[in-house]
Amino acid sequence: MITTGAMIRLGKTYGNLMVDLRATNNKLKDRSERILVEVCGVSRDEARRLLDAADKSVKTAIVMQKLGVSREVAEKALARAGGVIRRAIPDAPPPVTD
Repeated sequence: MITTGAMIRLGKTYGNLMVDLRATNNKLKDRSERILVEVCGVSRDEARRLLDAADKSVKTAIVMQKLGVSREVAEKALARAGGVIRRAIPDAPPPVTD
């Protein structure tokens, strides 16, 4: 419970998903693609393209897709939002705490 609350406050989640990860191996690449398919409603191929364009950062890829912006703009938006997707994307889901 404490760890979950900390992860939410640190901006490492999006809804009920842990999204602060980089696709650095096959297992994480698969997980990252599945997260993008679910969160962004894109195909697996589009999820791969987003991850490549986002330098393998799931958070950056989500912001890029949701706002329709480049990696640079998404990274700046995340930086302004303290790394919290909910602050960078107006319609982001609230954190799930149960």
